[in-house]
Amino acid sequence: METKNIMIVGVGGQGSLLASKLLGSLFLTQGYDVKVSEVHGMSQRGGSVVTYVRYGDSVASPVIDEGQADSIVSFELLESARWLPYLKMGGQIVTNTQQIDPMPVVTGQAKYPSDLVAKMRAAGVKVDAMDCVALAREAGSVKAVNLVLLGRLSHYFDFPEEVWQEAIASCVPQKFLEMNRKAFALGRTEGTS
Repeated sequence: METKNIMIVGVGGQGSLLASKLLGSLFLTQGYDVKVSEVHGMSQRGGSVVTYVRYGDSVASPVIDEGQADSIVSFELLESARWLPYLKMGGQIVTNTQQIDPMPVVTGQAKYPSDLVAKMRAAGVKVDAMDCVALAREAGSVKAVNLVLLGRLSHYFDFPEEVWQEAIASCVPQKFLEMNRKAFALGRTEGTS
């Protein structure tokens, strides 16, 4: 199997590292070679954060170059657009619709771009966008956005749900397990009938 590439992007403190750990665990249990690279950026100050998850028969490097990402999982809308050059033709973005103002917007030097989902779709990008914060709240905590996103991402893989559930159980502390399972389920079923 050729190497597949997933980028997890967001703002510091949103839970992207747990999401990448969970994906890495899932792919390992399915017999793939996995490389995960965490690039923290300005995570401690709410800056942009990106994590690379690569899996396949043999993965040489943990880094994803422009135009190589099969999927981008984004915790924040502007981060989806920021990392768009890394998405390969025909790739998929799964994004939270939350908007967190970057410093230039906070200081009044810039405005948060409007209609980002529509603009990305108009450019021919496959975008699956939803309000993950509302679903995480419904599950019990806004900190569960990462599991809502992974639930949504699971639609784009052929793995059975029990494989995802095993990965969740192996990566999430027991006291938060039920809430995270609920968040995953809400993301997985959102928009389906």
